[in-house]
Amino acid sequence: MKKAIILFFLLFSSLTILAQDGFQFSKKSDKVSIPFKFINNLVFIPIKVNGIELNFLLDSGVEETILFSLKDDKKEIKFSNVEKITLRGLGSEDAIEGLKSTNNILEIEGLKSKNHLLYVILDDEFNLSSHVGIPVNGIIGYHFFKNNLIEINYERRRVIIHRDNERNKNKIEKKFKKVAITIERSKPYIINTITIDSVSFPAKLLIDLGNSDAIWLFENRSKAIKIPSKNFEDYLGKGFSGDIEGKRARIVKFKMSEFEFLNPLVAFPDSSSIRNVKIVPGRVGSVGGEILKRFSVIFDYTNNLLYLKKNKEYYDPFNYNRSGVEIQHYGLQWVEETVHLQTVPMVIVDDPFGKTINGFKYKFKLKPIYEISYIRKNSPAASSGLQKGDIIVSINKNPAYRYSLQEINSIFKPEEEKWITLEVKRNGQILKFRIQLQDILKKSAFE
Repeated sequence: MKKAIILFFLLFSSLTILAQDGFQFSKKSDKVSIPFKFINNLVFIPIKVNGIELNFLLDSGVEETILFSLKDDKKEIKFSNVEKITLRGLGSEDAIEGLKSTNNILEIEGLKSKNHLLYVILDDEFNLSSHVGIPVNGIIGYHFFKNNLIEINYERRRVIIHRDNERNKNKIEKKFKKVAITIERSKPYIINTITIDSVSFPAKLLIDLGNSDAIWLFENRSKAIKIPSKNFEDYLGKGFSGDIEGKRARIVKFKMSEFEFLNPLVAFPDSSSIRNVKIVPGRVGSVGGEILKRFSVIFDYTNNLLYLKKNKEYYDPFNYNRSGVEIQHYGLQWVEETVHLQTVPMVIVDDPFGKTINGFKYKFKLKPIYEISYIRKNSPAASSGLQKGDIIVSINKNPAYRYSLQEINSIFKPEEEKWITLEVKRNGQILKFRIQLQDILKKSAFE
């Protein structure tokens, strides 16, 4: 289960700046509300591209709109003015090939963006869908946010687009805390206060909806950033240029405006994973979904403002995957299910004796298959003998296909150090493992 699924930054070796209008209201309404899927602290919304509905990750950490390879999808989308480009970003590997397409039309109910520039990733290995368990066709960033007031209501699971006018802003200011931000290179930044050990210092962070962690800090960007002594190495996610690795630890305090969080989890990506990222002056990291989900958040790019209002998750603990095993979606399988034919006796008309039938029928449904994609060193999973590539058959004696990837995530990061039983298939054999979840970052009685 990935804690930080992905954090996107793009550097294009060939990039032509084109005028894009962004999303405009198509009617006289003042707002549009759309439901979103919330998985691993990430927000996914439906958007039509040239008339075909696709599923997008909403990501304030990217400028351009990106599509993944659609060859396994039956949806056929027509693109115009296509040319090849090269893409670079987070991760330690080489650049990947892509396409650039102009003059596209993107639509949400009540909103339309014309002359929209799209980038298409051609690498089939870059597959966000397997990490979240739902089809994901692309990512959208700056051009979704730039014109209107964008509210992310995590409690109601709605993205609400407010028209940028005085009436709406006055309503918002009565209910929300207003916080100053900056928009640099089409991305939002905020100054926060970080406390590591006994030292507090200001930290300029990217506000990144595409990062499912609470906070990322770049150790090589500030002398004040020290990785706490109690930490562990971990896989942090996947970027355009490969895997992102680093360390995780707890810091003393994180303060965003007047809002304080004690002992939050922080990821410290290694220098090789961020070498391709073009970092704006003064930036030392990111604040992501694990923090943002504790509020209703409204982005006002035009006026360099962020609006925050606490929700019921504000005081939730900062938990992490204590098993050391990362699991991804590995396709689908047909599963036989038994279904009752009827709930009341049924009389057969042709039967002179009026006999009843009380039986069952069997039908097959497509269910997910889950595979171990990563084993953390020195973790309970590693000590037990679990291996990368094992197929998960059952979790605590329940068939794995009964769980969503989100539910499996929750099982592996409780507050308690529970025991978990896993059955896996390896080389055609069924193997059973019992592991105890461990809080590596727990303070001892002497600390």
